[in-house]
Amino acid sequence: MRHQQDALTAAPDNLSITMLRQPDKATLMENLAGAEFLISERAGVLDLDIIQSAPHLKLIQRLGSLTYDIDLAAAQAAGVPVCYWPVPGVIRVAEHLVMQILAVGKKLREVETVALAASSEWGASQRTTEDIFAYNWSRRVGVNQLWQRTVGIIGFGEIGVELARRLKGWDCTLLYNKRRRLPEIAETELSLTYVGADELYAQSDYLVNLLPYFPSTDMFWDTAVFAKMKTGAYLVSCGSGSTIDESALAEAIKTGKLAGAALDTYEFEPIRTDNPLIPLAQAGYNILLTPHTAAGTEDAGNVGAKREQEYSNIGHVLAQRPLQYRII
Repeated sequence: MRHQQDALTAAPDNLSITMLRQPDKATLMENLAGAEFLISERAGVLDLDIIQSAPHLKLIQRLGSLTYDIDLAAAQAAGVPVCYWPVPGVIRVAEHLVMQILAVGKKLREVETVALAASSEWGASQRTTEDIFAYNWSRRVGVNQLWQRTVGIIGFGEIGVELARRLKGWDCTLLYNKRRRLPEIAETELSLTYVGADELYAQSDYLVNLLPYFPSTDMFWDTAVFAKMKTGAYLVSCGSGSTIDESALAEAIKTGKLAGAALDTYEFEPIRTDNPLIPLAQAGYNILLTPHTAAGTEDAGNVGAKREQEYSNIGHVLAQRPLQYRII
């Protein structure tokens, strides 16, 4: 896959690298027999047997921030430090999702349009002081909040993890649904509650779509699913574009079933002029559309330089310098 090739290309020349894709336990242990460093990508159990099969190991590093499936006690007993390594693109998508949630909840496009119009229809304007001001002078309604609201996340992977970390300070109720439930220790760390899909739809004030594309998720968000959502809820999405029936979403917003939506990905990209959400957004409905930029653009054309940083801790071990993002 492309991101794995990028990782290989970015590796320092003095490293001899073996890359394994979803190895079984025996294969992993066999390859660790002479290994000095283990970089594990985002998920995968690293238990006592695996750690003991690597007598020369000097570092375990997890790409991503979840380390619940690494036996830290075994690593500590073996004298092997464990670090995690943040994935910048993932974090930027999580930041974008927070922006989407706030933007639709606060009706950002609508209220900005009102302010930029500077219309005289709202009455005479006065210079503001401590006692003279015109709160909500345009008489907006439905401007909402994130504080103490329920946020549901479906398709919960590394982006969902980083989003949950960023929402912990908002006093939200965080619900999630995924094929394989996280262990209790991870749920507690992230202040998450696991629920079934129907309960997620019914309870969430903001529903976050992070589903990847599979034949089973094609047009997943359809009329039937929108009908199960709480009336007045919002949908925000940085998942695969083709998981959303955009015509069904447009209808759910037009009828008032949903209070708004924010999307960064689409069934057809670049977005087509016949996308049914565009005329609604232009007509002033609470819709925020961005051109698949949630992961940011600073890495464009320079992926290798960013991936090189993932090897920094190896250099730190060899130079006996303090490790970054160390857990034990």
